[in-house]
Order: sequence, then C-alpha cells, then structure tokens
Amino acid sequence: AAEVAPGLPVGVLSGPSFAQEVARGQPAALVAASAHASVREGLVTAFHGAGLRVYANDDIVGVEVGGAVKNVLAIATGLCDGLNLGLNARAALITRGLAEMTRFGLALGARAETFMGLSGLGDLVLTATGDLSRNRRVGQLLAEGMSLQQAVDSLGHVAEGVYSARTVVQRARSLGVEMPISEAVVALLDGTWRPAEAVAALMGRDPRTETP
Repeated sequence: AAEVAPGLPVGVLSGPSFAQEVARGQPAALVAASAHASVREGLVTAFHGAGLRVYANDDIVGVEVGGAVKNVLAIATGLCDGLNLGLNARAALITRGLAEMTRFGLALGARAETFMGLSGLGDLVLTATGDLSRNRRVGQLLAEGMSLQQAVDSLGHVAEGVYSARTVVQRARSLGVEMPISEAVVALLDGTWRPAEAVAALMGRDPRTETP
C-alpha cells in the first residue's frame, strides 16, 4: 500500500499469534508497526487488552519482512520434522533461518533489533514449531511423500509460504543476499530437489564463520 499510495499512512499488526488461540482469548503479544506515530498509537489503542499485549515499533519494513520470511522457513522446519531429523537439526534451521531473515531485512532497510523481537524471532519460533502452523505442515507432508498440490489440497487453508517463497528468493537474489534455506525451500516446492536432496545441499555447504 505504501508503494502504491506513498502519502497514505500505513500500519501493520504482526507477531506470534495463531488465530484460533487469539479467538479463544488466550494470551498473546503482537507488534503494531508504522512510520506514523498516530497509526501506531491507534493500533495499540484498538487491540491492546486483557488477553493481548501490543507493542509499538516504527520499523514497518522489519516487521513485514519477519512476517513474510518466517512462513518460508517454517516449511523447512516442517520438512525437518517430517524426516525425523531431530531437535538439533530443527534448532539449527531456526537459528540460521533467523540469520537469513536478518540479512534480507537489513538489505531492505530494516533494523537488526527488530528481528530479535516478536515479529522476527517470536513469530519464527511459533510458526516453525507449532502444530497449528500450516506452513510447517506443508513441509511435513512433502517429507511424507506428497506432491505440493496434494499437500496444499489436504490443508484446506492457505499456507502463505508456498506462495511467498519464490518472491522472497527472487528479491534476495536481486539484492545479493544469500538465503540458502529459503533457496532450498523453493527448489523443493518447484520439484527441483527431493526432500533428501535439500537436506544434503544444506549440510554440504562449505564451512564458514558464524555471522548473521
């Protein structure tokens, strides 16, 4: 919306929140992001309540990047779980996935600290590990041998990462940002790699220093 109408005050509400739990009134915390203080304040006023804590953030780019990329990474952790690769592997994917997310966000003008907050690390952990995560479920079903179409059809709901993965990777390539986990997800979704090949490609990468 900001690109189509630059003068329009835009805001976004994001963070670790499965809709079913929010609807039941179970506690959650979200981020209201906007470059405009009045929009941030309006979102906090509208949504903050007994069961929902809402924090303000002016880094709308970082919050949006976190909300998009975590869906792609959750497909990878679902694949990991579906292949029974273990908790160590899942923790590695989440950690290195967060590094990918941060690199991508910084290249788009976001702030690094945003990705350590609710819309980054928080939403990534929930979506990558929660049983209610549709994106994680897609990865599990692909690991079990389903085709992408079969996996999507079996969900009955939209799994955003299936549709955003290619856009994320294409944009990252244009910016010169390395996102190997996201690249592997796209190769898996496109049918270029089978699940075992995606794992082998990631584990076979050259060693390097641990930097974001």
